[in-house]
Amino acid sequence: QVQLVESGGGSVQAGGSLRLSCGISVAPGQAYYSTRCVAWFRQAPGNEREAVAVIDTDGRIRYGDSVKGRFTISQSNAKNNLYLQMNSLKPEDTAMYYCATARAFLNCGGPTGMLPRTFNDWGQGTQVTVSS
Repeated sequence: QVQLVESGGGSVQAGGSLRLSCGISVAPGQAYYSTRCVAWFRQAPGNEREAVAVIDTDGRIRYGDSVKGRFTISQSNAKNNLYLQMNSLKPEDTAMYYCATARAFLNCGGPTGMLPRTFNDWGQGTQVTVSS
């Protein structure tokens, strides 16, 4: 099983920026196959969990419509850290943000690739609050 730990959340004013980080690891003695889809999701109270950004196994990136042009997903060369740079934040970006990984070698390039059910392992989340 993959362990994911998010950090970097906080409170900012509208127009500000935050950078989220996610450390990815496995239990000692286990192998981590880095060829897998990774993603950031978010969930606001009363709302469904939605995809913010996804990197598929070929390195292609997709963003949710509401964050295109403002957010950037990236990962370290060793693929054991995932990042989300968030600029021009809006109050509607307020949510708990989660990083997630899919099963190794699973193709997430299709329509279901941005659905929560495609991803197996999740972090505990980090809260982002944007005030107007």
